[in-house]
Amino acid sequence: MTDIWEEENKFRKWLEIEVLICEAYAKLGVIPEEDLKNIKEKAGFSVNRIEEIEARTRHDVVAFIECVSEYIGPSSKYVHMGVTSSDILDTSFSLLLKEASDILIDDIKAFMDVLKENAIKYKDTPMIGRTHGIHAEPITFGLKMAHFYDEMKRNLNRLEKAKDGISFGKISGAVGTFAHVQPAIEAYVCERLGLKPAPISTQIIPRDYYAEFFTTLSIIASSIEKMSLEIRNLQRTEVGEAEEYFQKGQTGSSAMPHKRNPIASENLCGLARLIRGYAIASLENIPLWHERDISHSSVERVIAPDATILLDYMLERIKNMYKNLIVYPDRMEKNLEITKGLYHSEAVLLSLIKKGLTRQEAYKLTQAVAMRCYEMGLDFKEELKKDPDLRRYLEEAEINEITDNSHYFRYVDTIFERVFK
Repeated sequence: MTDIWEEENKFRKWLEIEVLICEAYAKLGVIPEEDLKNIKEKAGFSVNRIEEIEARTRHDVVAFIECVSEYIGPSSKYVHMGVTSSDILDTSFSLLLKEASDILIDDIKAFMDVLKENAIKYKDTPMIGRTHGIHAEPITFGLKMAHFYDEMKRNLNRLEKAKDGISFGKISGAVGTFAHVQPAIEAYVCERLGLKPAPISTQIIPRDYYAEFFTTLSIIASSIEKMSLEIRNLQRTEVGEAEEYFQKGQTGSSAMPHKRNPIASENLCGLARLIRGYAIASLENIPLWHERDISHSSVERVIAPDATILLDYMLERIKNMYKNLIVYPDRMEKNLEITKGLYHSEAVLLSLIKKGLTRQEAYKLTQAVAMRCYEMGLDFKEELKKDPDLRRYLEEAEINEITDNSHYFRYVDTIFERVFK
């Protein structure tokens, strides 16, 4: 990913675009074939030379053109003819983001493979589901992994759409009117580069194209934070259901030798904040003065390499974290019973409704038993059997059936079929 944002690669893109513009002119009979041949054979650049010229010109594209002209000679008079700097900058920016997208797409697919493997491995591993951090009803650890897989599948789709959304070029001149360059030039260049001509542009491609891309990266980063935060919570001492791999010789604290901290997931949560910040910056690039000002340029020089490199790193790190995740099914089973069966309260509530009680009557009756168990640490199932008011409606055999865990998992296969079909 870092290679994409090296100066050498950027200037190579610029040169490719300038040469294609010359090719398009030659096809229209504007540039003599001999000059085109000379341009294609001799066109080149030196990063050091460009930087040397830019120190004088204070303009990167002007420095680039001057450097390329030194390589070409007299035929260089046709280079950059009728176009403006942003024609080159924006078209190449789209190409660079497309290259970065390809890497990120592969990263997401690799992470999805790990999540799918975990989902299948732990499909039938029961654990308590939590809402508001409080025990709710049983799920399986495989379902949790399947949820994450499905979310990354949506992120994959978002990124593929975002890649298509920035696959636009612009060769339309100083304010986008084609005053000194024909639309046919733009069409030829974009087709050769695998881009679409922006339907209308000013001096630049409108920045909402790119804002959509960076907001997509921020959504993906937020999903990574969500999945990292889950590990941080599962690794808490009081929970202890899963933890990051802790290699031999690793230390968790300079002061406390016993510590095994979730450093990877904490790192990922922090990096997600940065990428969301870059999304805000990209949104603020949309409003510019009239047909264009330069305020967006400095922003994009930072956020484009930073956001794509960071997300590449984050996807690789979370993939490895989940691949090497240590899971504790025994602790999950132990935690499942902490409330001594209180998670069956909804099943009891619904059973009472089926017996003819109103929802309010059934809720009040069930909650009275549940709160007694909650406050006194009693076994919910046993207290149900002892409660005279409740036993007016439910037999002991019915209570045993209601408080059996199997019904929580009867549609796991159905859910998996929907997710992994």
